[in-house]
Amino acid sequence: MIATNIRDLIQDWDERNILLRIKKEVDPRYELGAIINFKKGRQPFLFEKVKGYDAPLIAGLGGERELMADSLGIRTSQLTEKIIQSIVNPIPTREVTTGPVHDNIVMPPFAIDDMMAIPTYNEKDGGKYFVSGVMVVKDPDGSGNRYTSIRRIWFMGGNRGAVVITSQELMQQFLQLEKMDKPLVVAVMLGVVPAVVLSSQIPTHLYHVDKLNVAGALLGQPLETVKCKTVDIDVLAEAEIVLEGKILPHERVDEGPFGEVGGYYGEILPQPVIEFSAVTYRNSFINQALFPGSDEEKLPTSLIKEATLFSTVRQSVRNVKAVHITSGGTGRLHGIIQIDKKTEGDGKQAALAAFASDRDLKHVVVVNDDVNIYDPEDVEWAIATRCQADQDVFIVPGAK
Repeated sequence: MIATNIRDLIQDWDERNILLRIKKEVDPRYELGAIINFKKGRQPFLFEKVKGYDAPLIAGLGGERELMADSLGIRTSQLTEKIIQSIVNPIPTREVTTGPVHDNIVMPPFAIDDMMAIPTYNEKDGGKYFVSGVMVVKDPDGSGNRYTSIRRIWFMGGNRGAVVITSQELMQQFLQLEKMDKPLVVAVMLGVVPAVVLSSQIPTHLYHVDKLNVAGALLGQPLETVKCKTVDIDVLAEAEIVLEGKILPHERVDEGPFGEVGGYYGEILPQPVIEFSAVTYRNSFINQALFPGSDEEKLPTSLIKEATLFSTVRQSVRNVKAVHITSGGTGRLHGIIQIDKKTEGDGKQAALAAFASDRDLKHVVVVNDDVNIYDPEDVEWAIATRCQADQDVFIVPGAK
């Protein structure tokens, strides 16, 4: 049976010696993040003792390609097709009246960091951050679709934070409500399985699907949801923690700096304020974190981009075999395409199709089907022995 909650997944991976338990006490300020980052977010860790807190903390669940596939009950080679089919054939969630996430309900006044550890990751970060929470919002068009995404939240103290909205669609939704002096109602889920994080990376502007339904399809079964206590949002009944709240209109605070996915500190910028109206959590809850810029952040984005890229390139070059968005390219900027070359123009056609499909791509390498696109040395060997720069490299000037 495929695990639909992190407790079952932890038990499974613990029994199979995949999970590493850290029994020594760790400090959520720098130390915890350093341990996660030592394995680049690819190793599942369960921190049993977090300094100042009773709750254990899980990290590294979704940063390794083979383990991501394992969590979905499939082989690594099936990931792209599984994602495509799950987007096309989602499985609707099933609403229940109550669930474990409502074992405990806390109303204001409260301070979130009294209940759970909120790590500080990098030396120059502006403070404590939530970076693994899956934010849930409703589609404003009345379709009932729920859109999920990972949004970093700088903890300001008490029940408030500053949220960074990079999605154009979500920002547009917020700004439209702001013009009417209304807040954007949200919920943030912590302690969820990799499929939920993976589906949250599906671009809304391309697919307009309910991402929790896609997560159900990835897991092969409907996920149970419950209504939040203070906002009109559905959340996963088996999430470990849910923060309910509203992004407030006409209020901004300076947020940052923060160590970004690209490996550099982002600048200080004004960001909207989120105010939490309730915290709900399971009995003996398990907290969750990821290290910013690690493979646990990059891989879900890469996998979704690969599915989109494969579908797009296949329309122009039917003999495409596989695509790979690399971790070294921050999970966004560099793509490798494997084709069964039939004619001299196939490689260039595949590259052009790739650039047209994804505005983030900066560099694309196209190789034959005897090259392992997941092995950087094999790709480098192909470039070194099969590429003549004046004939085989082309640049599209003026493109972003």
